[in-house]
Amino acid sequence: MRMLDLIEKKREGQALSTEEIHFFIDGYTRDQIPDYQVSALLMAIYFKGMTDQEISDLTMAMVDSGDTVDLSPIKGIKVDKHSTGGVGDKTSLIVGPLVAAAGVPVAKMSGRGLGHTGGTIDKLEAIPGFHIELSRDEFIEHVNTHKIAIVGQSGNLTPADKKLYALRDVTGTVASIPLIASSIMSKKIASGADSIVLDVKVGSGAFMKTLEDARRLAAEMVSIGKSLNRQTIAVLSDMNQPLGREVGNANEVREAIDVLKGQGEERLTEVCLTIASQMVVAGGIYKDVESAHEGLQELISSGQALEQFKTFVQAQGGDPAVIDDPSQLPEASQHIKFQTDQEGYVHSIDAEQVGLAAMLLGAGRQQKEDAIDYAVGITLLKKVGDPINIGDTLAVLHCQHPSVAEALEKLEAAYQISSQKPEEQPIIYDIIK
Repeated sequence: MRMLDLIEKKREGQALSTEEIHFFIDGYTRDQIPDYQVSALLMAIYFKGMTDQEISDLTMAMVDSGDTVDLSPIKGIKVDKHSTGGVGDKTSLIVGPLVAAAGVPVAKMSGRGLGHTGGTIDKLEAIPGFHIELSRDEFIEHVNTHKIAIVGQSGNLTPADKKLYALRDVTGTVASIPLIASSIMSKKIASGADSIVLDVKVGSGAFMKTLEDARRLAAEMVSIGKSLNRQTIAVLSDMNQPLGREVGNANEVREAIDVLKGQGEERLTEVCLTIASQMVVAGGIYKDVESAHEGLQELISSGQALEQFKTFVQAQGGDPAVIDDPSQLPEASQHIKFQTDQEGYVHSIDAEQVGLAAMLLGAGRQQKEDAIDYAVGITLLKKVGDPINIGDTLAVLHCQHPSVAEALEKLEAAYQISSQKPEEQPIIYDIIK
């Protein structure tokens, strides 16, 4: 078998066989196939696409390229959750404890963020003392005892995906739905969950900018999951403005606490309840999402969900006092108001521009080795549809120095003001099973 033959075959729009895909992935992982040939194949895939069978084979080949996690010692149906990412997306911090409080084990491995703000792991590390490294036995024990553990990705999971993604990033082939779908699902399959709930973001602050593309990606990932005997559900949610009011690591922990107290922003709370409802139904706790939604709301109202978050934080070395007193979280030294000289209504907020503003303050990483400042971020005081008057504060920048001109420019570009109140957009567009 020759790599050149695979390149030419895909260039002509033909489907690669299971054996050919495993040959290509195995050879590239072992450094036996050069970057330039893999780049050519990726570009052919970008233009010609892949069949469902090819995508399923590619997913499993990447799973087989490294270690897999055995979660069988954990009692119950293990349900994992994955978000395709966005600005202000702190859903894992809320959904994890909420689902655990309902009795479904949450054994989650998360990565660090590259871009606007930190990932789930970075946000958790904003809590003093919280550590994200547990041995395999500790991880399993925590989930069996406390129903939840969230750790950093470790070991040799899907090394082929890591190599392929780095190459896609520099060859203009990131935006390929077959490659995105197989990349995400290979990590989820390797992580050992029985069922997977995917939060597919769509809009200006998401990777999928259009609902059509988001639906295609969601359907592809659900198809992969089914073909590999994993119950997979995709929730399509809005990212045309930042999710919630807080962007930045400690800020987002504070907002997660508010939601678990029952004091969260309505749209953020609804996204979390929708995802969590699908997870607890998949976990066998509730028969339908309507009763699940009610039951989860009761867990918030009764304080059980917040108590579960506190137990989880303490079990992983974090200071549980921050749950009762979030002012103990890292706080920036400077708070600069972004005010408006217009009146009317907030028509739109470009989530990507807000995310870039937060990154400029130090809330995210431009490169993998960059350090994150947990204290910095942005609070959005005005969201889409809110009325505004001249002189109103639209947002507050939390920073460590007053030189924030570039970040303010991004916010200026993000906020669009109109004379008429815009129509309210749905927060959940669709659920694909």
